[in-house]
Order: sequence, then structure tokens, then C-alpha cells
Amino acid sequence: MKLKRRSKAIGDFSMASMTDVIFLLLIFFMVSSTLVVPSALRVLLPKSSQQTNARPVTRVTITPEGEYFVGVGNGEDRQVTFEEIDPFLQETLDQNPDMFVALYADEGVPYGEVVKVLNIAVENRYQMVLATRPLKE
Repeated sequence: MKLKRRSKAIGDFSMASMTDVIFLLLIFFMVSSTLVVPSALRVLLPKSSQQTNARPVTRVTITPEGEYFVGVGNGEDRQVTFEEIDPFLQETLDQNPDMFVALYADEGVPYGEVVKVLNIAVENRYQMVLATRPLKE
């Protein structure tokens, strides 16, 4: 019995090149996802029905242990004392006059600690945003 060889029609194509493209995309996304650095500080934010769409330039974070951290843009947060917050914010304002500050305070932080940071913002007329998480999570 003689087998007939089928010639390739115009509509036939090899899936090998498509598979190569898919694997290359997979590798690209796996490598590029390691470049995204999430905030290393984990704080449980209080819930709120209102959320801001603005992206803060500067962050002040208060952990449940009462530690203060500051950061700018995509930079890494660094630990500071309470007295170092005001000079840090003033230095950042000098570099970026349109700056506004996001305050990330864990919901277990005493209200007085949050008010102390808010007082710094009021005294220096910084634009401050309180970071919260949505009611529906």
C-alpha cells in the first residue's frame, strides 16, 4: 500500500513558532514581575468608603509598634525618629513644591500618634492624604 504525501495548503501553518512566542512572553513576564518592588511595610489600614485616586509622592508610615518610616516615590522606606519627619518632609518639599504626603497608619496605632504627624502637615501647610483601604475587600 502506497501512502500519498499531502502537500501543505496555504491555510496550514506550523504551531511551533506560536509556541515559541508564548514561551518567550511567559519568560518576559516572569522576569519583569521580579522588578516590581512592593512596599515592604505591612500595615493594616483602617477602612473607608472614600478613596483617593492621586498617587502620593511622599509616604509616612506608622507601624503598630509605633515605628516611623518615610519614603519618596518608588524608593525604599527608611526608619526615622519622630523628630526626623519634619526635616525629611521639608527637604522633599524643596525638591518638589507640588508634593503631597500620604500617611499610612496601622489601625492599631493610637490616635494621638496620627494627630502628631497631622500637626506637622498643618504647621507647614503640606498637602496630606490619609491612606485607607476600601470597605469591600
